[in-house]
Amino acid sequence: MTALRAGPRGPQTAEEERYVVVLPTLDEREGLAKTLDELFSVGVGPGQILVVDGGSRDGTCLEAEKRGVRCIQQNGKGKADAVRTALRAVDADAVVIMDADYTYPAKYVPQLLAMLDRCDEAIGARARPEKGAQRAVFRLGNRLLTAWFNAVFGTRLTDVLSGMYAVRKEALEGIEEASRGFGIESEIAAHIASTGGEICETPIEYRRRVGRKKLGVRHGVLIALDMLRLSLRYNPAFLIFAVASLLTIPGFSIASWVAYEWIFLGVKHYVWGIIAIALIAGGTASATLAVLALYLKRMEIRLLRAVRGARTARGKATARRGDT
Repeated sequence: MTALRAGPRGPQTAEEERYVVVLPTLDEREGLAKTLDELFSVGVGPGQILVVDGGSRDGTCLEAEKRGVRCIQQNGKGKADAVRTALRAVDADAVVIMDADYTYPAKYVPQLLAMLDRCDEAIGARARPEKGAQRAVFRLGNRLLTAWFNAVFGTRLTDVLSGMYAVRKEALEGIEEASRGFGIESEIAAHIASTGGEICETPIEYRRRVGRKKLGVRHGVLIALDMLRLSLRYNPAFLIFAVASLLTIPGFSIASWVAYEWIFLGVKHYVWGIIAIALIAGGTASATLAVLALYLKRMEIRLLRAVRGARTARGKATARRGDT
């Protein structure tokens, strides 16, 4: 695929039409204005931007249209539906999705597009947040959720929930609509990883948002639930066995009580002892199977990548023979 780059502002060439920057919005007039102006400054033209609005009442769409940027109303509710609306509306090889609240620097758009030469998704990982831009509870939640994602899907990401990333549209073929709201980032990454695609990251800055903050602790809980649904959808064996492994907790608790009663009080609980042994044995076996399911999933991903690599190599060889 031809390299994707942000071109100079002005009439679009065929090369420039190969990507679109998508900005999901909801009452983001002030932040959107600054975001659009910054996008223009790095060479992204108005025709290469699509604003998807979720029913703003502050004139967000008017702010976009005033700058010559197309603004459409999303189907459904929440960020996930906004991104899905955009993916159905645009006809381009790649999309760059970023929040419209001025938190993500537009200067990284060309870099993310360039990374699509070797990756199916390029994520701008928030490695250098501005003071006050991200509360400690959100940083901790992001790390925990990213660690869970890495364990399930065999990736080595540092910020799977970043709101700025570029993705090849062809890599999203067959994606299932499993997430809601802000879980769309993890859904896209889960689909690409599970189908043998490559995900890469680059560190970026993260600024304080312009306008009222919408993301709260409640949304973090919803994102976690979305990740559980993704785990069940893409690696059900791991999730089922991981949950079953929790049987060891009541098992060891009962075993401790039985041992205490026997050693210190001389009271023997044979039935409870058998129950404890059964729970510990079942939980331990389930934990072993959960680990096995992870390794099988990673083997599946490696095989898919090998098949894709072979197909790509065969296609290039065919193209070379055609040239000669």
